Amino acid sequence: MEVKATAKFIKMSPRKVRLVVDMIRGLGAVKALDQLAFTNKRASLPVAKLIKSAIANAENNLELKRDNLYIKEARVDDGPTLHRWMPRARGRATPIRKRTSHIRVVLGEIVDSGERKAKKAKIEAPVKLDARPKEDEGVKIGGADKKKSAPATKDETEKEKENTAKIVDPRSEGRGKHTRIEGGARKGFAGKIFRRKSG
Repeated sequence: MEVKATAKFIKMSPRKVRLVVDMIRGLGAVKALDQLAFTNKRASLPVAKLIKSAIANAENNLELKRDNLYIKEARVDDGPTLHRWMPRARGRATPIRKRTSHIRVVLGEIVDSGERKAKKAKIEAPVKLDARPKEDEGVKIGGADKKKSAPATKDETEKEKENTAKIVDPRSEGRGKHTRIEGGARKGFAGKIFRRKSG
């Protein structure tokens, strides 16, 4: 059983990362972490983090034991290079290449524990909402009773008209309800200044 993990766009040159990766290739996973903890190289931090990620994948997804894992394959590839410039003497500019690297680690089992399938996350189905109530069931929809036993009388229709009165613009209610807004036709700064009621 193999477990894979990758780290991309590490801001170190592949040549420097390969010095660290070559030390741990073929070691046990736990022993490799101990080796990286005492390695005086800056590349040991992302490599150790990647190995911890691969061990976590093995334990959580495939239920493998970390003591039974070893580094089967470790590879460092070139990533994209960032091109920069540095000022030098006599007004010249010299190129600087900031290299990046992609690291790939494959863990294998020391003693084969049999074929196991990766666990799939259980996703619960969304709760189904009940169908909308029908109008003939007599259920109130939107605050009004849809089912009516008898046709509405004149008094009921007049009351409904009173309840649904027209919305009146409060600016039109003034002395004798004949107010108007000054400067309504003006636009821009003048319209903001002169926008007031007149009585």
